[in-house]
Amino acid sequence: MKKYLGIFILTGFLAVSFIACDDNIDALVTDLELDRVLTPSRLEARIRNLTTIELTWNVREGVDHYIVEFSEDSLQFNTIILTDEVTADELPYQRTFDGETRYSARVKAVTNGVADSKWAAVTIMTAQENIFLPIQDGDIGATEATLRWPANSEVTHFIINPGNTERTISAGEKSAGVATLTGLASATSHTVVLRNGTKHRGQVTFQTLLDIGDATAVYPEDDLSEVIANASSGDVLVLFPGDYTVNVGQTIALDKSISIKGLFPYDKPKLHVAFNLLGGATHVELVDLDLDGTDAVTLDRPLNLGTASTAYGSVKISGCYIHDFGPQLIYGNVASSLDLFSVDNSIITNFSGGGDFIDFRPAHVKEVTLTNSTFNNCSPTRDFVRLDAAGNYSGTGLTSTVLIDHCTFYGVSTGASNRILYVRFVSNVLTVQNSLFAASNGIYSNQAATTQPTCANNNYFNAPGYFTVAGSNKIDISGTHTTLDPGFANAAAGNFTISNQTLLDNEVGDPRWRQ
Repeated sequence: MKKYLGIFILTGFLAVSFIACDDNIDALVTDLELDRVLTPSRLEARIRNLTTIELTWNVREGVDHYIVEFSEDSLQFNTIILTDEVTADELPYQRTFDGETRYSARVKAVTNGVADSKWAAVTIMTAQENIFLPIQDGDIGATEATLRWPANSEVTHFIINPGNTERTISAGEKSAGVATLTGLASATSHTVVLRNGTKHRGQVTFQTLLDIGDATAVYPEDDLSEVIANASSGDVLVLFPGDYTVNVGQTIALDKSISIKGLFPYDKPKLHVAFNLLGGATHVELVDLDLDGTDAVTLDRPLNLGTASTAYGSVKISGCYIHDFGPQLIYGNVASSLDLFSVDNSIITNFSGGGDFIDFRPAHVKEVTLTNSTFNNCSPTRDFVRLDAAGNYSGTGLTSTVLIDHCTFYGVSTGASNRILYVRFVSNVLTVQNSLFAASNGIYSNQAATTQPTCANNNYFNAPGYFTVAGSNKIDISGTHTTLDPGFANAAAGNFTISNQTLLDNEVGDPRWRQ
């Protein structure tokens, strides 16, 4: 039978219809025969761990393998520095390169019997690399510091600040990957840059220990209350490692400005006390201490503002492990003012609840900063930060600022009406960024007086109230948050080391858990 071809022209478009009448209808074409492999699609490049380039692309059935090439340029490929053969089951594909350098990568598919595909290409710049190894216990002293990096790495010198001092690395130090810097200032934050010629290879910041000659030495057998009573305003007490049992269960009065510091950050002295800040305690600093509140009958909270009509300056916590107290970390139930309350580089865990955690009622706190710290099982059924604008400090013209940055929260303010930010001063500035919230049904706030917090780069895992619209609740409206499973190593045991690569790359949460 003959075949007929019909062409129909319709208004606005051309329709072409092929009509075939045949006794034997041809078999449908089920395979597309090509003379070239299809080009890999959706080629993407990401930076992992500062200088590792990770490539991914869509794989296709029938491809034997892929060829990957790198060049140190921007899509020019004039000089190929690496060529590799990759199979589909080797994706994602990773290679480590120099830091602060732009690279281009291209990928083509290869199958026997047909021509290779065309190249798919992408360009990306590596971050500033850091080959310094973690600082070990005992590496940092009062006037010296031992630094480590992979043995036989290409390195030439250090730049040490403060001072902008250049210090050459010897052949032996390069070979061993270890160098000790001497002549450093005690009790000072130092930043050291590792270089290979002009190329940056690493950076580390550390605090040298206090030269004990500048302070009062305190030992585990001493009566800490008596030592504090005999101290002068502005004194620094340096506590040697050990279990301080003389004052178990006591609340010690602080009526002067004072710094209480552990000698070693890695071997913190254990105290079983609380502190009541009285008039005269203008500046109080707790550094590298283990505060154990197991005797919760008498130790409801480690810190308390105890004198009305007092202008407190600052209360600072740094490098501490504070655990097993009652309801609050700090309580201000007197009509006084406090310029600054800060927590940095600390782990605070297992507070029994029954009260708000950072709790100032008639007191006015000008600034609260919580940075690089972990809060675990703290105020599980109450509010986390409460600045209540009560009493004599409720008037206008007063501002409270709260900053939460690079912190990890687990099991904090878990109830649906529990607030992370219960701030009711007429003027308040609230910032929450780079932080990880998990295992909490709480919210940021439902108070009209609480301003909208400025949020950025936070992650909420099993914590929907912080980003879900509900009534007039304040939520994260940044559009930058994620809801990824951090892959904690062992949250029940207090190990919040994360394994989620995206959160590692985004540097979310307390830095100690990203090692």
